[in-house]
Amino acid sequence: MCGNCLLQETAFICPMACPKGLRNGPCGGSTPDHCCVDESRPCIWFAIFTRADKMGRLGKLLEILPPLDWDKAGTSALRDVYEEFLADGIGKTFSTFVQSSNEVRKQQWDGFFSEIRQPDWWAGDSQPHPPSAHKPVSKLERILSSGEFALTCEVVPPISGDFFAFDSNIQKLVEVVDAVNVTDGACALPRTSSFVCSLRVTEHGIEPILQMAARDRTRISFQADLLGASSSGIRNLLLITGDHPNKGAQPFSKMDIWDFDSIQALWIARKLRDEGLMLDGRQVENQPSYFLGAAAAPFASQPKYQAIRAEKKVNAGAQFLQTNLVFDIPRFRDYLEALDQRNLLNRVHLLAGIAPIRSLKMLDYLQQLPGVQIPETIIQRLHNTKDIHQESHQVNLELIEKVRSLPGVQGIHFMANSNFGNLRRLITESGLRQPHPSKS
Repeated sequence: MCGNCLLQETAFICPMACPKGLRNGPCGGSTPDHCCVDESRPCIWFAIFTRADKMGRLGKLLEILPPLDWDKAGTSALRDVYEEFLADGIGKTFSTFVQSSNEVRKQQWDGFFSEIRQPDWWAGDSQPHPPSAHKPVSKLERILSSGEFALTCEVVPPISGDFFAFDSNIQKLVEVVDAVNVTDGACALPRTSSFVCSLRVTEHGIEPILQMAARDRTRISFQADLLGASSSGIRNLLLITGDHPNKGAQPFSKMDIWDFDSIQALWIARKLRDEGLMLDGRQVENQPSYFLGAAAAPFASQPKYQAIRAEKKVNAGAQFLQTNLVFDIPRFRDYLEALDQRNLLNRVHLLAGIAPIRSLKMLDYLQQLPGVQIPETIIQRLHNTKDIHQESHQVNLELIEKVRSLPGVQGIHFMANSNFGNLRRLITESGLRQPHPSKS
């Protein structure tokens, strides 16, 4: 029914059963048990990966698959198969296929369907596409490229008609972080524009990381925003798929609004930056300049499956990854090992996500989040303490010490912060930074 069939690449399971319509792999909340959007259904991408693994076809899942051609939606993909047969010559196609060896037949079969699923306007593949040699375009890229340990912090735009509280929080981050990640409609809730807040961050002398969620954009508006961000001097971008609308508040917006996913966003942004090409083939004058980032989910589904997802993002154009929250160090090591087995630790800059737990209510909330795993030892420590703020602070100091020593980790990304004064204290006491006394 989608008219853009990918069954040859997805272990013959239709990916359109995913509530987000993801066509390039599982989201960060993927589990073996159920879909994180609709718990009455299985995660279709976990099923795809499991079957592909059994069939020896995991390598097929590395191909960057295109977004829907909406002109074909609601039609049969057999039309494309028939037209391809006509283009190649039906008699010639059948005779060549029948008379060839198994190896040649397999190559012909793969090539035949590759031309169907990869239109000229997309031309996706499974190969790396690193940027050409260049000088770092941002402070964050310079720090990571030089081997320094980077610190970034997540900030949530205000629900307000002014920036008074927002400015106060940003000012507390001066000299203690290298860049500020401005969220974009997190938890599917509207707030002040992430683009406007990113520009505000620059006024405080800190580099922003503009988060851009695919959920709220079409491929038209996304390309326009890419050009706008670059021309405004915003150099760090974090491209994500975005939370499902049912994770927000009623009345919910339309549930099937994804025009593209995070991997397709990276592919589009990279081609625009490196080749100056819009998706419709037009050439752009004065190509945009930015440092591309993506999210990583160490604790979703299985490490080897999420490593494939990470590799697709890196192949598509991601230069740095910010992980989901890290509490379980042994499982995080397993994820890093899976990345290393795919040689990713040498190809992408990795920042580990750390967050303070301010209350038992927040602890309960985090335990419900897909892709977040908190060990029982930490849960018991926080339940048994008389001062959860101090105990959480101590837990984070221990996590920071362990995480920063792991091979492949090049920085820490602080998330879910509301008290930025306490964050400064955490960064200072952990030895990550020593801010100027006058700024403390």
